[in-house]
Amino acid sequence: MVHLFRTSLGVMALALAALGAGGGAHAANGPFLAHQALYDLSLVKSRSNSINSARGRILYNFAGSACEGYTSEFRQVSELDSGEGKITLSDLRSNSWEDAAGKSYRFKIETRMNETEAGLVDGSAERDGDHINVKLKLPAPKNFTLDGKIVFPTEQIQRIIAAAKDGKSLLELSVYDGSDDGQKVYNTLTVIGQPIPPDRTASPDPSTSDEHMKSLTRWPVTVSYFDREAQQKEGEQTPVYAMSFELYENGVSRQLMLDYNDFVISGAMGKFDVKDSKPCN
Repeated sequence: MVHLFRTSLGVMALALAALGAGGGAHAANGPFLAHQALYDLSLVKSRSNSINSARGRILYNFAGSACEGYTSEFRQVSELDSGEGKITLSDLRSNSWEDAAGKSYRFKIETRMNETEAGLVDGSAERDGDHINVKLKLPAPKNFTLDGKIVFPTEQIQRIIAAAKDGKSLLELSVYDGSDDGQKVYNTLTVIGQPIPPDRTASPDPSTSDEHMKSLTRWPVTVSYFDREAQQKEGEQTPVYAMSFELYENGVSRQLMLDYNDFVISGAMGKFDVKDSKPCN
């Protein structure tokens, strides 16, 4: 079950990812909104009947600027009931910082299962020419290099928004976020739908009624995450998991859907607060 609750700091990302991470120093995309969002989790479907019910919450904080870099704080608490009294409680916490140019990335990730410590990851990554140097403190000291074409989570979101504004419907990126044991790289395929105008909202939530959001365009986005190592060895094309959401042009995400293959969880925004941010001098 630990495998199912890995983190993806881009949609944090949103949530991780995937979940409203702003990013990018590219002025064409405009400023990204510092905010806090709370998502209420519930079970949508169980394809293998292995999960009877699921509930939980995601709390996401995003702050920073193009001058000082961007910080993300993420916590996901989930309770899965697989029947016959078998309940799994997962508590995932992550903190990260990424500079606006996508050159430096620092991360700390803690995963607890059933109130027992299941894993700690602590490390940093620095882009150096055509490669990336990664230094891990936990789970064990280790240094290694990655392909320089790989992006970090906030740059991933920035590129998705840039592609959406350019009218593109597909985007392929390799992403490193420090999840699992700190050595995993994911190949991602992002599918971007048609833009949704500000005046069209089928299901309102706290973001759609906020004054900062009412004039903004958003796009339906689905990001599928593939194990890069498995793809290279076996040509495997089945995603490890996928995340769907509506992405605003300022980096905020709503209508979250987490697909773990065996089951699908929705994340409805229950609270949304805009935070003060310091402008660049």
